[in-house]
Amino acid sequence: MDNILSIKDLSVHYGKFAALSNVSANIPKGKIIGLLGPNGSGKTSLIKTVMGLVNNFTGIVEIAGLPPGAKANAHVSYLPDRNHIPLWFTPKQAISFFADFYEDFDSERAVEMLTRMGLPLDKALNTFSLGMQEKVQLALVMSRRAALYVLDEPLGAVDPASREFIINTILKNYPDGGSILLSTHIITDIEPILDRAIFLKKGELVMDDEVDTLREQHGMSLDGLFREVFKHAY
Repeated sequence: MDNILSIKDLSVHYGKFAALSNVSANIPKGKIIGLLGPNGSGKTSLIKTVMGLVNNFTGIVEIAGLPPGAKANAHVSYLPDRNHIPLWFTPKQAISFFADFYEDFDSERAVEMLTRMGLPLDKALNTFSLGMQEKVQLALVMSRRAALYVLDEPLGAVDPASREFIINTILKNYPDGGSILLSTHIITDIEPILDRAIFLKKGELVMDDEVDTLREQHGMSLDGLFREVFKHAY
């Protein structure tokens, strides 16, 4: 199967600290992949390397056959783990900015999503709660027609009641043949949508397989397996 993202022997060091050590993984086209692990496991370092935000790495990273950088990023819609939109922007201004910046951005889709979320279009983001800001960012990211959606902790700032809505928004708004790499440590809510799971622990790959295969091999849910693998990691 063709892969939209290929990672081979990826290592990232910050000084003497190894954030990632010899990680290899592939993200197939048309699949939803969970990048799973507790805080500090290396998830964000992997994502930032993929997005070209970390340069001091060894190994090979290719997105649609391209190394990390501007050309590769044209294929990727990225939701970082922190707000990256100026807080004085309104959602309407943010939509205009994204439309100018990305050729594959669908403004009508963004307005539709934000309206369905019940978010005002003309109020500044600094008047929104963290969860509301997260929803705005997600709507913008999912309004692109990308080959790969990289979502770093999209559920981290939203309350449990909103998680199902966020997950449905993700599922309904990525194109056929598109792939999602979703980083999280909140497993229960996303387990039903994942095709494959990648487990990182202290910067090392400890598991990478189809979710159904992992359940069958270990005789437990993905959430149960996560708790077992990482029970001493917190």
